[in-house]
Amino acid sequence: MRIALCQITSTAVPSDNLSRLRDAVARAAADGASVAVFPEATMACFGTPLAPVAEPVDGPWASAVASIAEEHGMLVVAGMFTPSPDGRVFNTLLATGAGQHLGYDKIHLFDAFGFAESKTVAPGSELAIVTVDDVTLGLATCYDVRFPELFTRLADRGATVVLMGASWGAGPGKRDQWELLVRARALDSTSWLVACGQADPAVADADVHPKAPTGIGYSTVASPSGEIVAQLGAGPDVLVVDLDLPLVDKTREAIPVLANRRL
Repeated sequence: MRIALCQITSTAVPSDNLSRLRDAVARAAADGASVAVFPEATMACFGTPLAPVAEPVDGPWASAVASIAEEHGMLVVAGMFTPSPDGRVFNTLLATGAGQHLGYDKIHLFDAFGFAESKTVAPGSELAIVTVDDVTLGLATCYDVRFPELFTRLADRGATVVLMGASWGAGPGKRDQWELLVRARALDSTSWLVACGQADPAVADADVHPKAPTGIGYSTVASPSGEIVAQLGAGPDVLVVDLDLPLVDKTREAIPVLANRRL
């Protein structure tokens, strides 16, 4: 399976970000990718009032993404915000194309390092998977990566690849934590982990919000045994990677942590 990690820097304007998504999908399709993964908050960057930009998954922004995916015959996964009944929003990872159109609402909210995502974002409660070419792909978002059970439960549902969007907060040691956690969750679930983050806005010559998690770059692909096999730098870019899917079965046979669990 050929997957593209489309590392962008989102702005506060959804239409601008849709243009960036369109350009990156075209580039991924030209390189033969069947899946394009974008960061969390692709629709609008953190540090932006979220309620005014939130739309349902059948709204104009997500429908435009669906049209782009259909045009190129691929699955596109991108972070957006959808309305919550309690007046907050859901942090939603849209997966559209290849005959599918759904959203995963982020379960674990980033109430850490002095940021309180739950003030404006409501938590989701349901896991989500999609299928491309008979391959089951799990969905996850950013802070989810600190919770191993989400990834093992996705594997229980048949996922051999987990696609994760992120907008990782900057700070001392945060890149090390990002790489460690991506590798650990791949190893926990003995699955491929494709983790696409927002580019570092400072590198992209964009505004840097003093408190909001707006990205550090370093989108990463980790193998089922926890090795980093591909990685971007800090700035905007597209990385196309071929995943060795039979490696999942080989790794699960050699390291049967899923089968050996007792709790």
